[in-house]
Amino acid sequence: MILVTGGTGLVGSHLLLILLQKGYKVRAVHRKSSNLQAVQKVFSYYVENSAQMFAEIEWMLADINDIPALETAFEDIEKVYHAAALISFDPNDFDKLMKVNVEGTANIVNLCIARKVQKLCYVSSIAAIGPSLDGQPITEENEFTEQHADVYSRSKYGAELEVWRGSQEGLSVVMINPGVIIGPGFWEGGSGTLFATANKGYSFYPPSGTGFVIVTDVARMMRVAMESKLEKERFIAVAENCSYKEILVHFTTYLGVKPPTKQLQLWQLQLLRLLDIFWNTVTGKGRRITRNGIASLKQRKYYSSRKAEDELNFTFEPIKETIAFSCRIFKEENR
Repeated sequence: MILVTGGTGLVGSHLLLILLQKGYKVRAVHRKSSNLQAVQKVFSYYVENSAQMFAEIEWMLADINDIPALETAFEDIEKVYHAAALISFDPNDFDKLMKVNVEGTANIVNLCIARKVQKLCYVSSIAAIGPSLDGQPITEENEFTEQHADVYSRSKYGAELEVWRGSQEGLSVVMINPGVIIGPGFWEGGSGTLFATANKGYSFYPPSGTGFVIVTDVARMMRVAMESKLEKERFIAVAENCSYKEILVHFTTYLGVKPPTKQLQLWQLQLLRLLDIFWNTVTGKGRRITRNGIASLKQRKYYSSRKAEDELNFTFEPIKETIAFSCRIFKEENR
């Protein structure tokens, strides 16, 4: 049997569907606050028998920092996909990020070792890969640096260290480092907020750009990596390197709103950061614009997925088609 953490998120829900379609028996852990129906909703985007497939999942109540509950969830498990994570760029959430992303991953790794699990797949992020200093595309070999690294990046890098520690203790591991993930559902958090932001028709767009990938490719690459004989390897999952303007133009085109035409200048972003600090102080809603976030926009990043293409024989789907598909669903669910 296969265990999936983070199954109620964007990546996890798509992974569950792909595993079920391949005939795997799947157990997924979830917290009390999780919305399981959101998973069935994602299934309905792709298959007609969504309720039937959803019923095949063995759900188990367990938090990744609740070791007794996890020990029960690990019974009879052969392989583990660890996709659970907290996504936040708010410096005030640093302790929470370390608790969930680092300590939680350590718990998963330790149980994999103790239960002699055959293989672990961890979903990391390109945020945990270091920059390119010579202008060349970023690869899996670029070493992480804490200079200008935000709190989310630091927590994902810390989680990676736990996975590599597990590999040194005899655990077979593979790791996927996706770029910004695009896919339908979960509009309120993570990359899902791109749809709501684009739908507002702002005139401005951020400078720079990064790597993007569709969610089904991330889930599919996870399965392919797990089914391969490869271990102690990680793979960048980036289908296309795009500027933020290019991405927002795609979104606004399919959402039917006016595209952005003006690039935000760094001084404007610094002013917005100060306003963001003030708004956070007044409302306590959390920071969205940080000093490190602005620093990351000074140089556009290009990522290479050549390793995944060569070693996993993996082919990426065009992101434009999924943007169109996701925008249609977004409009239907947010009328």
